[in-house]
Amino acid sequence: MTTAAPTPPLPRIRHYQHWLRDTRGLSFARYRDLWTWSITDLDGFWQSVWDYFELRSPTPHTAVLQANVMPGARWFPGAQANYAHQVFRHVDAAHAAGLPAIVSENERGDVRELSWPELKRQVAALALHLRAQGVQPGDRVAAYMPNVPETVVAFLATASIGAIWSVCAPDMGTHAVLDRFRQIEPKVLIACDGVRWAGRDIDRTDVVQQLRAALPSVQHLIVQRNLGTTKTIADSADYVSATARNDAETAAFEPLWLPFDHPLWVVYSSGTTGLPKPIVHAHGGMILVMLMLAALHNDVGCSYAPETFGERFHWYSSTGWVMWNAQIAGLLSGTTCVIFDGSPGGSKDAPDWTVLWRFAARHRVTFFGAGAAFYANCMKADVDLTACGDLSRVRVLGTTGSPLAADVQQWGTAQFRRIARAHKSGAAQPAVMPAQAGIPSALGKPLDSRLRGNDEEKAARVEPPGDIQPTVMPAQAGIQPASAKHVDSRLRGNDEGGDAAVEQPGDIWWCNISGGTDFCGAFIGGNRELPQQPGVMQCRMLGAAVEAWNDAGEPVIGQVGELVCTQPIPSMPLHFWNDPGDARLLASYFEMYPPGHGRKPGGGDLPKEAGSVWRHGDWLRVGDENGEGEWCVIFGRSDATINRHGLRMGTSEIYSAVEGIPEVLDSMVVDLEYLGRDSYMPLFVVLRPGVALDDALKRRISDAIRQSLSPRFVPDAIVQVAEIPRTLSGKKQELPIKKLLLGQPLDKVVNREAMANPGCLDWYVQFARQHANAIDS
Repeated sequence: MTTAAPTPPLPRIRHYQHWLRDTRGLSFARYRDLWTWSITDLDGFWQSVWDYFELRSPTPHTAVLQANVMPGARWFPGAQANYAHQVFRHVDAAHAAGLPAIVSENERGDVRELSWPELKRQVAALALHLRAQGVQPGDRVAAYMPNVPETVVAFLATASIGAIWSVCAPDMGTHAVLDRFRQIEPKVLIACDGVRWAGRDIDRTDVVQQLRAALPSVQHLIVQRNLGTTKTIADSADYVSATARNDAETAAFEPLWLPFDHPLWVVYSSGTTGLPKPIVHAHGGMILVMLMLAALHNDVGCSYAPETFGERFHWYSSTGWVMWNAQIAGLLSGTTCVIFDGSPGGSKDAPDWTVLWRFAARHRVTFFGAGAAFYANCMKADVDLTACGDLSRVRVLGTTGSPLAADVQQWGTAQFRRIARAHKSGAAQPAVMPAQAGIPSALGKPLDSRLRGNDEEKAARVEPPGDIQPTVMPAQAGIQPASAKHVDSRLRGNDEGGDAAVEQPGDIWWCNISGGTDFCGAFIGGNRELPQQPGVMQCRMLGAAVEAWNDAGEPVIGQVGELVCTQPIPSMPLHFWNDPGDARLLASYFEMYPPGHGRKPGGGDLPKEAGSVWRHGDWLRVGDENGEGEWCVIFGRSDATINRHGLRMGTSEIYSAVEGIPEVLDSMVVDLEYLGRDSYMPLFVVLRPGVALDDALKRRISDAIRQSLSPRFVPDAIVQVAEIPRTLSGKKQELPIKKLLLGQPLDKVVNREAMANPGCLDWYVQFARQHANAIDS
């Protein structure tokens, strides 16, 4: 029996361009022309987004962008908004179509569906409960919650009454959470009693009591019994009771209309030193940008719309990663969100990188997103996706967190070619029920237990104090197609479907994006109408005036430069919490270039009163090596650049070459520069269990770098280590380790509470001492 493949819907970005043509008389021959219009006519573009998504306000706005200043741009003055209002617009239509708002599953296999009316009822009940506790607009509600429907309800309830939301994942330790929540002084704490992670139940009741004791601002505690532990916490409300109300007042509840720039939430940047930066975003800005990114660039459709009927959106995340915010934003467009709480890599005793794929097959996911490192783990574990159930409905693979290596993308493309052939022939596998040790044929090779967990960037599940083991993932953080030649053909995925490096009609679409918690959005990402190239992102996002600047502060094409954004975006921070004079905000993003330089839309300068461009801290190349095309490549953090003999290189290119070797699971390189001495560049590598770093493997690593990059970047030493130090959000700690090796004291260069695996630092301190003794002698 032959099954016809579903016809992909018209790309949403094409639908938007048809709408621009019909309502604005605007037509664009190329994406570059559309993008240029979006970043030069800021009023025209953002007003078009408002109108295209039919946003509502009981009062009109008097302008689109009141003043083009950075920071401090004020959008849509006079307009009112509420995130929850936009979500609840879809309740009746989605429910009439028989579609749920949220589908969730956890490691125990508990599956729940939350209908749209029930979502609204629970939000109303909890909102009224919070009001009864004295919560007012502007008060903070903090949550210590996992990726479960209750967290979504708590967020929407908070937003609906104008309070300000902030969440930390329950895999974070007491000190790390307090470093965040103490800064914002929450009135209410909503917390779970524990989590199940990698096959283990982790009781968090003691941590919850410690948090309440250390947060004197907390006047009310709500406990969600995620594990159902027998422990009780005195003077706390039960979450089920707080959301149980179902009466006339609940039915009549409506979210407050708030100023467009009313604070919605506080999110936190990954700090290497000092306290995490508490970043405040606005209701209106987040609604506008999330709708635009999800629909036009990620091609996520409304689940009850005829052309995208049944759309199911999944992006694996913990609540501590900004992709949780992006995942639940699917509700803004009436999209069913499919969420998973637990380890994506199985347990210590039964590692299994098919967990999420089988979950996606069971729940008919159409958009599957995860961090780049997740896909790398699957490839290195030799996972067979055709044995994971029916994945034929998946039409998009989303990635972010770190650059996706070309060989990993080729592997995934080849896997989905096989899935398409199996589906066409009627041989697709049935969905497999959850089991930690199920489907041996799909599991492939087990990975080192250190590699199980969330994504490499902004999703590492961690527990600094002790009882949940730190999770560290391989980066695969490069963009270097040549690295594929260092991986055997089985890992590259080249099979009878043809070379996966060459795009074929009907190939799975990879939506590779790059952005940040800082502005809760993306600068670079996908476009379903543009060609794909493994390991490369397709374009700069609409409305994002992103450029690569050289050392002279000039935009360059086809060359690597500093990533800057020259124009404001509605989702950029309102401010940092408790940041007098915006001192930390300015120092974080706006101090590298002179005010006014490069700030004129379309190019050129503005008066210094316009402020400075946003400097993001990444190396970027726009276009290919010849400056052709819309391609964009991120080459790693600009503050961790390698400069060898006058040739500058982002660290991600080195990682692409090194981590393309199957024996290498993770790596980190630092370039130590000494006054009057030659630089010293060590490469630290984590190897597969049982693999030793012998001379032969060192030669292979050096040859991979020499052939993919240049002999200049062959390290001075290759050192085997147990772990690569990472922040809570998964970033490699290149700069702190560089400073440590240059002789600075540990407590001056790194904040242990901001680390996923602080225990590994002792080894690096000892290495630094040995290195210092060696150069002194």
